[in-house]
Amino acid sequence: MQDTVTTSALLDPSHSSVSTQDKSSTGGHTSSTGPQLSKPSITPVPAKSRNPHPGANFHRMRRIIAEDPEWSLAIVPLLTELCIQHIIRNFQKNPILKQMLPEHQQKVLNHLSPDLPLAVTANLIDNENYWLRCCMQRWPVCHVAHHGGSWKRMFFERHLENLLKHFIPGTTDPAVILDLLPLCRNYVRRVHVDQFLPPVRLPAQLRPGDQSDSGSEGEMEEPTVDHYQLGDLVAGLSHLEELDLVYDVKDCGMNFEWNLFLFTYRDCHSLAAAIKACHTLKIFKLTRSKVDDDKARIIIRSLLDHPVLEELDLSHNLIGDRGARGAAKLLSHSRLRVLNLANNQVRAPGAQSLAHALAHNTNLISLNLRLNCIEDEGGQALAHALQTNKCLTTLHLGGNELSEPTATLLSQVLAINTTLTSINLSCNHIGLDGGKQLLEGMSDNKTLLEFDLRLSDVAQESEYLIGQALYANREAARQRALNPSHFMSTIAANGPENSVG
Repeated sequence: MQDTVTTSALLDPSHSSVSTQDKSSTGGHTSSTGPQLSKPSITPVPAKSRNPHPGANFHRMRRIIAEDPEWSLAIVPLLTELCIQHIIRNFQKNPILKQMLPEHQQKVLNHLSPDLPLAVTANLIDNENYWLRCCMQRWPVCHVAHHGGSWKRMFFERHLENLLKHFIPGTTDPAVILDLLPLCRNYVRRVHVDQFLPPVRLPAQLRPGDQSDSGSEGEMEEPTVDHYQLGDLVAGLSHLEELDLVYDVKDCGMNFEWNLFLFTYRDCHSLAAAIKACHTLKIFKLTRSKVDDDKARIIIRSLLDHPVLEELDLSHNLIGDRGARGAAKLLSHSRLRVLNLANNQVRAPGAQSLAHALAHNTNLISLNLRLNCIEDEGGQALAHALQTNKCLTTLHLGGNELSEPTATLLSQVLAINTTLTSINLSCNHIGLDGGKQLLEGMSDNKTLLEFDLRLSDVAQESEYLIGQALYANREAARQRALNPSHFMSTIAANGPENSVG
């Protein structure tokens, strides 16, 4: 009988309460007339509820649903909790955080709204989880790895970039950006802006008496098309290391005009002065902005003898031989390690200038000249420079109208150069004989790891054998990385010239 009572109480909480009441009324002792007292406490279980599935009624199976980690049996919250709630509600007016214990700080940060003004949170909150919530609320796709792995840095960099992309000269108040500088100067390392809006064109204001039948009332004033000047912004970012700019307009639709895409001389001079004064700048990119020779030389002149600049990217512009000569001068007056002039208008004279600087350079490790037209005259000049250069590791000459004469000289380079690890000659006219020459040079090379010869008219057999040589070089490099001590001992025993492989 007792087993029946217990089972029914587990299945139905109401029965359990009745049974408890009966026990309390009798003082917790069982009467000697047990069968008579047990009858009122037994309620037959309906047929439907006999042996129910444990998950059939979730709330009947559990007395307390405690998914809320803040749930407490206390009717009145603790004074600590009341204080934390008050601080959260009034954080904008009275931000209190540093004076609290670490566990209380964490509770406050977990409940703060991401919409608080930056003037309150910027220099007070360093907690990454808070800035993660701020980022996820504003942007559905977040690549925090592009921002040094810091959510706070990502928030301020993308927030600043968004303001710059939508700034309209003459319409937007410059204070919108300048007021942000004291808040973000310590966190912004990289600025990437792929759009600069020009000023708004307004209808001409006609004075009384100026209207005539021949004139059009809808004529527009010819405005200046200068964009936002970056001087004050760059000067205010004390830790800026990378500046990536595109003077372009996106989604212009039916309002398309060519002058929307102009990088003006005023823009150029202002930008040149800004980057010259920025002594922390390591990477500068100005792409897809119709930069011609004159503007390129203005930019490059401002970078001469720059103390820390390591990478210059002027790809996808209109730079010709004069601009390439300016870049060659920069190689001799800077610590530049990466130069990208892809998809410009550099021809043989410009390539020869770069080759002359490259022959004596000791810093540059990557040179990209793809999609120019340096032809064999420029290609041979670069090959001659590589016979003496001891620092360049990556060379991209794809799509430059090169042919067998350049391949012949490059095969000689492959036999003696021990620093190049990647060469790209794709989309040229190397030809069958040129491929054989390159294969002969690869037979003596132990350091080249990548060699792109796609669409260069090289015989399939030569391309296959070059691939096998590259595989052997990569395997040897992997073994050296796994066991550097053995490699160093081999060098000591045999000499460096016999231990490259």
